[in-house]
Amino acid sequence: MLFPVAAAICACLSLLHANAASALTTAPEIARPGLQWFNVAAPIPISSLRGRYVILDFWTEGCINCIHIIPILRGIENQFPEQVAVIGVHSPKFAEEKNASSVQDAIRRYEIHHPIVHDPEMSIWREYGVEAWPTLVIIRPDGMVLGKLAGEPDPVAFPKAVADLVAGAGKSGDLKPARLALKLEDEPKGRFLFPGKLKRIPGATPQWALADAGHNQIVLIDDAGHDVRRYGSGAAGFRDGDAAAATFDHPQGLVASNNAIFVADTGNHAIRKIELKSGAVVTLAGNGQRGSTLTKEPQAGRTTSLASPWDLEKQGERVFFANAGTHQIGVLDLNTGSVARLAGSGAEDLLQGSAERAAFAQPSGLLLSADSSTLYVADSESSSIRAVSSKDGGTTTLVGAGLFDFGKTNGPFDAARLQHPLGLAIDGDRIIVADTYNNRIRTLDLTHKVVSEFDGGKFTCTDPICYPLREPAGIVVASADRLLLVDTGNQRIEEYRPSTKTSRTWAR
Repeated sequence: MLFPVAAAICACLSLLHANAASALTTAPEIARPGLQWFNVAAPIPISSLRGRYVILDFWTEGCINCIHIIPILRGIENQFPEQVAVIGVHSPKFAEEKNASSVQDAIRRYEIHHPIVHDPEMSIWREYGVEAWPTLVIIRPDGMVLGKLAGEPDPVAFPKAVADLVAGAGKSGDLKPARLALKLEDEPKGRFLFPGKLKRIPGATPQWALADAGHNQIVLIDDAGHDVRRYGSGAAGFRDGDAAAATFDHPQGLVASNNAIFVADTGNHAIRKIELKSGAVVTLAGNGQRGSTLTKEPQAGRTTSLASPWDLEKQGERVFFANAGTHQIGVLDLNTGSVARLAGSGAEDLLQGSAERAAFAQPSGLLLSADSSTLYVADSESSSIRAVSSKDGGTTTLVGAGLFDFGKTNGPFDAARLQHPLGLAIDGDRIIVADTYNNRIRTLDLTHKVVSEFDGGKFTCTDPICYPLREPAGIVVASADRLLLVDTGNQRIEEYRPSTKTSRTWAR
């Protein structure tokens, strides 16, 4: 999250094969009083892991680079279930990430199956001298710290280096293989599972497309909130085909035309297209691999690797995408099939200016203005809302001050603060924001340049049982008196009626 991608993707071999002359230290304790653990019945003392290699993964739930590491670690866990113990150390950046329930949701959402210790005050982080998210700390079977890797490791070189370490320790007799006693978190059950963005299907009959991320499906919903059709088998995968056979991997965003749904297939680092008439799914861009920085020069979409596209918007034959993993805004040309950078240098920062100079921090929500001249961006890790010219990529900041400047302050744009926003909607001269980590809906008045609570923020819930918002990620203005909000953590879509100041569960 705060480590340059180019520097982060390292070969790993030289560090992991540190020689005996290196200054080794004993691994500090991780089973500390007062810390909550997940996926295990009890805390795991560091001494109990002797005889195995240990990988401590210092991460925080909203960090895209941390998310990229999860499948790499999963492969190591599966290959060496008795020789390597992977343990996550959740070290939160945002206030919301300090809540244990939020961490539990993230563990379920990303299907993390190794032990996690939640360290809200980052005491373990400081003890191990960690300075960036993500960081991996490697501990030898004798309990000594071998080294640290800041940033995303190479997905091929790192597992190979771990395999070499395991093989060497096996030959020397240093290993004492044993499995961790896991007690995995229960997965929520229901119609939706950590749903993402919701977008309107153009046409006379109101219909909606939802990214049901946890079920690896796209759902077509009628205006009464009922399923019309689901696309994708439900298994995580990267396969084109008909609606029942095709597979997605945790899609987060989408946008629709009259005859198709375009999908930000986040886990596959790809953009897919669903033909509404036939249900056929085809890949337009991305090859299933995590990509590097997008360039100004167009590249063939099908052979260019993207990086966790999180949301889409469409203007004619151009599809804009939030390339969260490289902190850029990209554009897919449907006529040529090429992809290119629209804005963002690839650095993780909050900088405005030309397309080349501008810097984003995990852009995660897109909104095209009514005249198509401006692309508004929910730039989650900088807790900001940005405005990008759809013509030349020139970028300005509406609300937000920096990577560590967040809060829930209303008022003038320059003083207002958000916390990790993910969703945007348009309502005349107002931008409506799903202010995700503040668990609320905010309004940006573009005329008066003021941030406030949506319609005063006081709505009466009419459900039999009412739940507080839980990290909403998608939002859409359905009509002059109707707002639909994807309440991700509660696995539902809510409907708000400003005229009556009421809210209710519309689909669950």
